[in-house]
Amino acid sequence: MGGSKGRQIKVMHVIARMNVGGPAVEITELMRGFDPNQISQRLVTGYVNEDEADFLETHALDIEATRIDGLGRSIRPTDDIKVLATLTRMIRASHPDIVHTHTAKAGALGRIAAKAAGTGARIVHTHHGHLLHGYFGRAKTRVVIELERQLSKITDRIITVGDKVRDDLLEVGIGRPEQYTVIRSGVRLGSIPDKATARRELGLPHDKVIVSMIGRLTKIKRPDRFADVAEMARDWNLNVHFIVAGGGEEERALRDRVERSGLPVTMLGWRSDVERVLAASDAVLLTSDSEGTPLSLVQAGLGGLAVVATNVGAVGEVVLSDRSGILVEPEVTPLVVAIQTLAVSLAMREKMGAQGRLHAAATFGPARFLRAHQELYRGVVHESP
Repeated sequence: MGGSKGRQIKVMHVIARMNVGGPAVEITELMRGFDPNQISQRLVTGYVNEDEADFLETHALDIEATRIDGLGRSIRPTDDIKVLATLTRMIRASHPDIVHTHTAKAGALGRIAAKAAGTGARIVHTHHGHLLHGYFGRAKTRVVIELERQLSKITDRIITVGDKVRDDLLEVGIGRPEQYTVIRSGVRLGSIPDKATARRELGLPHDKVIVSMIGRLTKIKRPDRFADVAEMARDWNLNVHFIVAGGGEEERALRDRVERSGLPVTMLGWRSDVERVLAASDAVLLTSDSEGTPLSLVQAGLGGLAVVATNVGAVGEVVLSDRSGILVEPEVTPLVVAIQTLAVSLAMREKMGAQGRLHAAATFGPARFLRAHQELYRGVVHESP
């Protein structure tokens, strides 16, 4: 994407790890989307965990990154101090105009390093979600909130992926309203194959309604709740088969539950061909306790699929309730009832899928996403300190 006239802006992106998920997709879109003569970018990241797929290796081989040992998800004070020192040296050496941080740990280390470097770099942080609900106990959550409050004081601009994320952060005193800009994710899909071919290639039944769960299998995503949903759907004799495309720390436990209980679930593991998964599906399911802007539901919309999801975080900004999907409380029975409603009505699935496609294309287009970042970068660089 071409930039507006003016000098080149140098941006350093800092993220803990580029595991498969929404933040990696968004950063990749930024790295690919700008004319480097207008906005040059450098990506600094760590390494994924053993149970995660690295987006740079599975989807974005064209993106160069500088890797720093210790900048992963785990918090280890000795390693984190070394990472902080390394980031500070890198910022001093490369002198970026903007240090743009992503995710919690990299957001803390990157912003502190940018301030400590003393180069005058403007600081931008994106909250792709937040850690306020469902991640920690009350005491640790208070610590996270206080840390984010202090970090917001050295941050020039705060980006959130939806209105609800912004409002939640402001409600607990993180930042000021004028610091915030909402920029919704920019998502692309490749061509989608036909349903019969996709099901045959994935080894799925042709006579069932296929409901897919796509993404990381972590505790906050509640794969245990997904298993309960699959079990209840089986006990209710619903004509439904489930597929799981993704992996993570809870994958082994879910696989064991599926095998032990004989659940109507096909585990596909990490997939680089989400288009094939969507083609094989009739609906997409999300069972999370907390979300920012869930990539899987944006992809469902772009793929013309109806959604059943827990009404948490910014899900309601991605899925239009009772128009492009059914949103329910994060409980098993309402999820199964919603799946049953869609399973028995092809007309409803098609109508909701069509609404979802229109909404996703209008709201989560890559051009809008890139243009909003370009305007923010130029605005923050030209502001008075």
